[in-house]
Amino acid sequence: MTNAPQRAIGIDIGGTGMKAGIVDLHEGTLVSERVRIPTPDGATPPDVLATAKQLVELLGPDGEDLPIGVCFPAVVKDGITLSAANVSEEWIGLDADARFGEALGRDIRFVNDADAAGLAELKFGAARGQAGFTIMTTLGTGIGSAFLFDGKLVPNSELGHLDHKGESIERWASASARERDDISWKKWADRLQHFYDHIEALFSPDLIIVGGGVSKNPEKFLPMIETRAPIVTAVHRNNAGIIGAAGLIIS
Repeated sequence: MTNAPQRAIGIDIGGTGMKAGIVDLHEGTLVSERVRIPTPDGATPPDVLATAKQLVELLGPDGEDLPIGVCFPAVVKDGITLSAANVSEEWIGLDADARFGEALGRDIRFVNDADAAGLAELKFGAARGQAGFTIMTTLGTGIGSAFLFDGKLVPNSELGHLDHKGESIERWASASARERDDISWKKWADRLQHFYDHIEALFSPDLIIVGGGVSKNPEKFLPMIETRAPIVTAVHRNNAGIIGAAGLIIS
């Protein structure tokens, strides 16, 4: 792949923040400042697309003409968003791939946000070279998940929507739920213990990776969680989505 691009832009769209950066596609590292803009209230398609364009502009001349990968909190098939987690329901059934391509003025690649983070860890992080079944979970506004089996992504898992008392478990166990309910790290770890117990009962993974915004403070909760499989922090922490989205360019 002699003509493969050396760099690409990754855009990570979350329920509370949208982030972007320029990524070295061979090293899997950010080579620019990470820029961030709060996700617009309601996260409607026009507002999210306008904010994505602002993020690319903030990256300046170094980002001009670079290919772009975008990750988004939804089930994504063939570039179409089939669900909407913590964003407007207007996204459901939308040809998001085409809409982002039009808004940003160049070809893009589009994927679920947790799947992008999983790809970053698969190519450049904690899951690199890992045999068997790895589950990555991203703890943030919601709970995302990525299934990685023998070096391949199995897309569009949605473990954050496992049932807990009639609601998606992310409503009770996400990082935003800890803040909303104003509970201690210990009480939140107890909720996560329930979540990971459920995952292990269903899937028996060989490795569990924890990413998302709270992965920069693993000492506050991870030692209080016991799992059969090793449980580790994502190497790329909260940048995994940006790196994985950019990495789609050479997938």
